[in-house]
Amino acid sequence: MDSFELILASAVRLSVPLLFAALGEWIAERAGTLNISVEAMMLGGAFTAVAGASVTGSADLGLLCGVAAGLLIAFTHACFSHRLAVNTYVVGLTLNVLVLGLTSFLTIRSEPRQVGKLEIPLLSDLPLVGPGLFAQRWPAYLLAGLVPLAWWLVHRSRWGLQVRAAGENPQSADVTGIDVNRRRRQALMVCGMLAGLGGAYLAVAEVGTFNQNMTAGRGYMVIAAVIFGGWTLKGTLAGCLVFGAADAMRLALPALGYELNPQFLIASPYLLALVAMTFFATRQRGPAALGVPFVRGIT
Repeated sequence: MDSFELILASAVRLSVPLLFAALGEWIAERAGTLNISVEAMMLGGAFTAVAGASVTGSADLGLLCGVAAGLLIAFTHACFSHRLAVNTYVVGLTLNVLVLGLTSFLTIRSEPRQVGKLEIPLLSDLPLVGPGLFAQRWPAYLLAGLVPLAWWLVHRSRWGLQVRAAGENPQSADVTGIDVNRRRRQALMVCGMLAGLGGAYLAVAEVGTFNQNMTAGRGYMVIAAVIFGGWTLKGTLAGCLVFGAADAMRLALPALGYELNPQFLIASPYLLALVAMTFFATRQRGPAALGVPFVRGIT
């Protein structure tokens, strides 16, 4: 495998957890919830996936455990933010700190377990792009169905229309009979399942075990990717691929013999996320009610 194939394969592999979580974050933000707790969902999903794989002896069942953990964190966030009207940013940051502390305290030692790799016949033999795109762990191929499904749900289904209305003009949506906070809770729980899957993929597909704080801020990169993409699905996916490529370069360049400052390489994906948020946040318009709590009767 030459250097281009190595970097491409690494970029795709590192982008997959971001892509899962970003699909969910995009849906949640279109509903009007800036979900800061996506980091907690990914980290909780990673920890629970490894714990589940260790208990059941199956990495595939571990993935389902990770999805369940993300859903539980999302349900907690939704209850506090959209039932009790607690500030969603405070809830999100609290959950991030809580899950980081719990997973650090409960860190388990287990035998490495990974889901199987699936090589697509003929396509995986293509020069340059074959090994990188068509020889991945099998859950990565779920994105081929989840991406169009997410687009259809948001842009073509009745539920998606109500979700977008809740994010753009919740007062008008409420007048038409839409339960705004219910739709926001549902979007948040979809985000939890997908972010949990992203964290689980990182743990039982890429690494095979759990390390303390193994998501290392990827949840915040996901939020940056949604902003980077101008709250569009294709832009969000492009943002994840850019951040995944930056992370891949950080890992691949030293292995290829390029002498670069290691601290700069470690910081580069996060610097790119910061620049993207700073640059695009002032040039793209998100949902009009993004981050604005909805209380019936208050205009």
